[in-house]
Amino acid sequence: MSQITIIDLAKRLGLSKSTVSRAFRDSSDISAKTKERILAMADELGFSPNLYASNLRVNRSRTIAIIIPEFGDNFFSQAIKGIELIARNEKYHTLIYVTDSNVHNEASIVRSLVNGRVDGVLISASGEGKDHSHLQTLIDHSIPVVFFDRSYEDIHTNFVTGNDFESSRLATQHLIDSGCDKIAYFTINQMVSIGKVRLEGYKKGLEDNGKIFQDHLLLDTENDELINRRDIRNFIREQKPDAIFASVERLAISTIRVAKEEGIRIPEDLKLICYSCLEIADLLEPSLSVVKQPAFEMGRVAAKYLMEEINEPKSYLNQEITLLSSSLLLQESTATT
Repeated sequence: MSQITIIDLAKRLGLSKSTVSRAFRDSSDISAKTKERILAMADELGFSPNLYASNLRVNRSRTIAIIIPEFGDNFFSQAIKGIELIARNEKYHTLIYVTDSNVHNEASIVRSLVNGRVDGVLISASGEGKDHSHLQTLIDHSIPVVFFDRSYEDIHTNFVTGNDFESSRLATQHLIDSGCDKIAYFTINQMVSIGKVRLEGYKKGLEDNGKIFQDHLLLDTENDELINRRDIRNFIREQKPDAIFASVERLAISTIRVAKEEGIRIPEDLKLICYSCLEIADLLEPSLSVVKQPAFEMGRVAAKYLMEEINEPKSYLNQEITLLSSSLLLQESTATT
């Protein structure tokens, strides 16, 4: 048996250990040319990896966890598809957990994973609470964590998200360009990372046009549909906005239902735009203008980062943020009449 190790082989090739390891796992993350070069050198040196033994030595489960706040948003189903693509390519299984946007549920789930059940965790934060030490516990146990879409600023790791500030600014600008003067902003928990950034983008859009942000045009409501529909109905009756920018898809859908019940015409009486990955936005009546997030790509990139950290652990002094571009899909709900 050859005495050469995978580390020796990596040094001979001038490559990282994880790159060489991926070649033997037939990963799609490296080029065919690089893979061919690695395998040729291994054959020349008589190196034959024992990947099964290697997994045992590092106690690999070949499983990753995906923790999300909810299933009811089309964004997460698409993000999970992107994650699954990378996981399958790396011969990993996935476990999916839902926190219902509750930090206590999130902490309970995380504590169940500390015993080595998974090799890494991809999480979209619940957004609640100030104590996020449960996630630091994972990192302390050498279980890497990567955030996607939503994060906690006090946990220093990779974070993959959309360019929400700029997207919100552009969506607000579009409403102003469409003749809107009293633009309301709807959110669920404005203290979630994406909630804060999207709100700041909305404020910047107003500021760019000499408009002042007004607290009474901000509605911070709940996930529960009965509650948010009640809040939206009361808000529209009291404030009478001529446009609504919904920071999440479900609030736009609730707004459409309330408008129908109240006899409010969209877009004639009220223009509406929202963040959404809804694939049937063009089939709604009227078709819905949306800020479309790169959900699939966000999941894919986040999963790629996680695999890299599983193979080559690293520590972070700060949160490292990767911003992916969203796009504005403008349809009938914001059309000028």
